[in-house]
Amino acid sequence: MEFPRIKRLPPYLFATLDKMKMEARWAGEDIIDFGMGNPDHPSPQHVVDKLVEAAAKPQNHRYSTSRGLYKLRLAICDWYKRRFEVELDPDSESIVTIGSKEGLSHLALSILGPGDVAICPSPTYPIHQYSIVMANADLRVVPLRPGEDFFASLQETVQQCWPRPKVLLLCFPHNPTTAVVDLEFFTRVVEFAHEHKLFVIHDFAYADLFFDGYTPPSFLQVPGAKEIGVEFFTLSKSYDMPGWRVGFACGNPEAIMALGRLKSYFDYGIFQPIQIAAIHALNGPQDCVEDMRQRYRLRRDVLIDGLERVGWHIPKPKGTMFVWAQIPEPLRAMGSMAFAEFLLTEAKVAVSPGIGFGPYGEGYVRFALIENEHRTRQAVRGIRKAFGGASAPALRPGPSAPLRTGSGQAEPAGKKLRAV
Repeated sequence: MEFPRIKRLPPYLFATLDKMKMEARWAGEDIIDFGMGNPDHPSPQHVVDKLVEAAAKPQNHRYSTSRGLYKLRLAICDWYKRRFEVELDPDSESIVTIGSKEGLSHLALSILGPGDVAICPSPTYPIHQYSIVMANADLRVVPLRPGEDFFASLQETVQQCWPRPKVLLLCFPHNPTTAVVDLEFFTRVVEFAHEHKLFVIHDFAYADLFFDGYTPPSFLQVPGAKEIGVEFFTLSKSYDMPGWRVGFACGNPEAIMALGRLKSYFDYGIFQPIQIAAIHALNGPQDCVEDMRQRYRLRRDVLIDGLERVGWHIPKPKGTMFVWAQIPEPLRAMGSMAFAEFLLTEAKVAVSPGIGFGPYGEGYVRFALIENEHRTRQAVRGIRKAFGGASAPALRPGPSAPLRTGSGQAEPAGKKLRAV
């Protein structure tokens, strides 16, 4: 029996590494796992307490609504107003989703169909590309790499597409490359989208994960953005609530309506006590968000400073909970999959191979900052030992590759990708 939609999805690339990790643990080995971006810290206590309180009330056990509670949508809009001075209508310009992954994939299913073309950077978070594939649309990728002008590549891709592309899917701060942008970049995105009649979907999952004086803008801050796009946010990272599956989309009313109509057939929304607790997260004390941010900053510094001493030079990212590391030159010919297997076998450290995030991810691996400082230092010692072994040549620190900004100038990787 054939399943046409499933045939379009490739085998899960990380399955081999997952199997190796499992077998190593069954054999009693201690694997330090930087693979999946799954926050390890408990959810805020005041949010958990509100969940328990709400779950004790029988009236909250019934079906909810697929669009989300009105009070949660109102809290979402208030959050945008406080953070970004963006005015949103809770009825027509916001919708609650079961995490951002569900929302992204169902929005793609709502607005794309066979013959439509959508553009996505590569490398990128897999659901960004495969939401397009699952909608039976055609995917075109634009490289997002140091040393290349993103907008020049985007312009070239659009000109070469026939039929003309319908959707542009972005994510900044970016998973996995950690690239960050300023508001001028989004201004140019909106202008480009208006010019080429593109609909923009922006995944803002790492809105609260920023460091070293950088603050990420919202796509919706740009005048005219709501006319041509939507933005997704999730409580998973900002509030250490990954398993709760609470996200939302805001922006263009027609797209929000389309997503709401599709979801009305697919689901009855999130368990109501979780939505009530999410309201408490957005409206309650925000010191937990700052604590989260400082925790990831410390882990980033411990990892990168440790690897620098080993001879593996990696620029410090200004956003996300990840480190995007170019494979050291003496080992680069292995490819990212074999290098990830090498680290797992020789260093007892699990990372994600860059090729798993798209063709332009080759040559890199991604560390998710989900291990504490003690475990991270242990991982660095394991990598040092592996790099000193007979199977790995000695490493020397080298310069980072520049990231082209579109101005003919260059910036070190890890800095902002600007539109100038």
